[in-house]
Amino acid sequence: MDEEKRITLRLPVDLHAWLVAQARTARRSLNSEIVHRLEAPGATVADAESP
Repeated sequence: MDEEKRITLRLPVDLHAWLVAQARTARRSLNSEIVHRLEAPGATVADAESP
């Protein structure tokens, strides 16, 4: 990423908690986890494990 843009994002509490847990498991920051999931090939809005 050459440029970055900062945004404010509102998430349901349960989704936030799930993303935090996933990020910890992968040893990533919450921001990195979100970017990783959005950039992943075949990324979907939700998977079978997401709240």
